Amino acid sequence: MGYETFTCDIDADGVALVTIDLPGQSMNVWNAALMRDYRQFVDRLNTDDAIKGAVITSGKASGFLAGADLKLISTRKAETMREAFESSFVLSDDLRRMETGGHDAKRLARGAAAAKPVACVVNGLALGGGLELVLACHYRSAVDDPRVQLGLPEVTIGLLPGGGGTQRLLRLIGVEKALKMVLAGTPVDPHTAKAYGFIDEVVPADQAMGAALAWVKANPRVVQPWDRADFIVPGVSSARDPQFAQLFANANALAEVQSGHNYDAVPAILSCFYEGTLVPIDTALRIESKYFTKLLTGAQSRNMIRTLFVNKQAADKGAQRPREIAPVELRKVGIVGAGLMGCGIAHVAAKGKLNVVVLDKDRQTASKASAYTKRIVEKAVQRGAMSADAASALLARIVTTDRYEDFADADLVIEAVFEQPGIKADVLRNIEAVVGEQVVIASNTSTLPIAGLARHLRRPERFIGMHFFSPVERMQLLEIIPGEATGRAALAAAYDFNARIRKTPILVKDVRGFYTNQVVPPYLNEAVLMLMEGVDPALIDNVAIALGMPIGPLALLDETTLSLAHDIQRSTREQLGEAYQPAGTEAFFEKMVVELDRKGRRFGGGIYEYSADGTKTVWRGLIEHYPRAGVPLSPEQVEQRLLYIQLTAAARCLEAGIVVDPQSADLGAIFGWGFPTWTGGPMSHIDTLGLAEFVVEADRLAQRYGARFKPPASLRDKAGEGLSLYAPV
Repeated sequence: MGYETFTCDIDADGVALVTIDLPGQSMNVWNAALMRDYRQFVDRLNTDDAIKGAVITSGKASGFLAGADLKLISTRKAETMREAFESSFVLSDDLRRMETGGHDAKRLARGAAAAKPVACVVNGLALGGGLELVLACHYRSAVDDPRVQLGLPEVTIGLLPGGGGTQRLLRLIGVEKALKMVLAGTPVDPHTAKAYGFIDEVVPADQAMGAALAWVKANPRVVQPWDRADFIVPGVSSARDPQFAQLFANANALAEVQSGHNYDAVPAILSCFYEGTLVPIDTALRIESKYFTKLLTGAQSRNMIRTLFVNKQAADKGAQRPREIAPVELRKVGIVGAGLMGCGIAHVAAKGKLNVVVLDKDRQTASKASAYTKRIVEKAVQRGAMSADAASALLARIVTTDRYEDFADADLVIEAVFEQPGIKADVLRNIEAVVGEQVVIASNTSTLPIAGLARHLRRPERFIGMHFFSPVERMQLLEIIPGEATGRAALAAAYDFNARIRKTPILVKDVRGFYTNQVVPPYLNEAVLMLMEGVDPALIDNVAIALGMPIGPLALLDETTLSLAHDIQRSTREQLGEAYQPAGTEAFFEKMVVELDRKGRRFGGGIYEYSADGTKTVWRGLIEHYPRAGVPLSPEQVEQRLLYIQLTAAARCLEAGIVVDPQSADLGAIFGWGFPTWTGGPMSHIDTLGLAEFVVEADRLAQRYGARFKPPASLRDKAGEGLSLYAPV
């Protein structure tokens, strides 16, 4: 019998060696073809007497099996919840039939039946449904290699494991450890997995297959521990045990605090564990699948899968790159400026195996780039995440200079100097004077329009904006900004460079502040306006964190410095003149920075005071200047203002074409300024609220607080027509 997605070779002893290797795919995933082949194989395993057992492994260097094809499950349609459940339960049922040999659970418990042995050799990533296949095997081995990772990350896309992962894992390692793994979604290495108890052996690569085959031949009939009559979930003697109740009470409280009550998957996982612990495995598997189906058919998982996986993957692969331009060969990249941004760009370029030349006013200053990367790679070596040889090779790719002539053979040059038009203009002219006519020059700028900078160049068609985020080595987003004169070849080169540094790129219109800096300032200003109105600063920041923002807006202002915000407001007012629209916060920044010398954390303190151990408290003197309101806003009112100011600002950017589509708006928000991931992004969240409801609430806020909340006309029109921002699936 032939299979499309794996080979099945039966040796002289009747052991089937199943090697999963999806054709045309870089990674093995549970797609429709693999699920069909797997079902046929399980049928054959259980009925063909010539097959005595099986060993399952992968034929791909990239990994064992990375889980479900999210494109498949995100577009799967069902008329009823029952149909959705039956569709979701297929894999769980097939895994169960493999581990039982197709026998009834009661016969297994009495010892009247047993299954044929199935072993696995995990030789790469085993995530989600991939690990669920591993857990259903009777003998689980992993290759001794730190690149092998095993985990159940479904919570990160709004789901829970739907192929028996929760129920088998808790029966193998106990509720507490299993809960931590599933709620965190973080994978572990083979030795940790063995210590936990869900991997039987960690074996050298050249011995792994032999060991698995030997185990299968030595164990001709097997029964899983949970199918034995005397099985007890580790650590759970009885549902009436007070420690059992206390375990779930503590887990529930901790999980909800950590997730801010925002993630539908968290209470579903907790319920799935609790209920599944009290019933036999077959009932538990159906309980798990019901919770999985409910999450899968909900808006939250749809939004998260679409943005965090489908759209991110498309963007990462250069979906908006000009197709008519041949790939640009990049070998050497020049960078001007050894400040924080320039050093970060140099590091990611070298990590992408590009040769890098960093220029600054003198070699000593330029050497900061090498020192920056050296600190990063030394920490990686200490953690065991990088070998000493790899670290040395990466560091060797960065050289420093104080001569523009050293860019003569560069394929791309990026300026990353101060956000001052005059300084950037001089640097750009110096770069253009020494590079070849086909070389692309890029500016790393967060606010300055590219068209304005391009006027200083003789070849503006070879010039483009690339807005990196700090710290560059950790932040995933890259805004790519073509100016009005930028050519398609320059745009293609920017995307090809991004492919080497592995960021998530979005295409952005050339306007002041681009996309992210059109939305973040209104959000920060809204927090300041509430502070000026007498709202407790701690309440504002705590509400933002509970909403899912990585840091409170006032704390963020302190980190980036109030003086920077003050400078940006002042320079913007000078450059726009009569066109400048006051934010209402100018007096606050003038008072804090100029009058009170409270410039931010780097300068000793701003809105907050900072102790030696890093803890912070609201500056005691703040209340003298901004006393508490007599009738304070509720946390719900604070949340509405913080959320809706971002939604309306992002929606205006979409309407104005600053971002080209809802996908880019959502990716830019989540990966650019940390918009809550549980929403799928601002456009996804507006769709989930419903355009009509969003417009009504935005109008209410605009009437009470000001026109900054007014929804864009395009959304009002769509709401009137019953449309959505994303096309219905």
